[in-house]
Amino acid sequence: MRSAVTILLDQDFDRMPAKSCRQSKRKRGEVVRDALRRQLSLMMFDQLRHKATLLAAARGFLTDEDIFKAVS
Repeated sequence: MRSAVTILLDQDFDRMPAKSCRQSKRKRGEVVRDALRRQLSLMMFDQLRHKATLLAAARGFLTDEDIFKAVS
């Protein structure tokens, strides 16, 4: 199932997807969907990294050296 989202871009920002479309020979929707997918993936990764950092700290893993000692 597909859904539509309408976004308003100012002129300066609108040039970025247009240039990318010309260079990659992809449609504007593809470029915008790909950018949104990447951004959401980065946000999810940051959330998971934050949770993992808290769990590691609670178990005494505060530095890379702590982890190295545990696995060596």
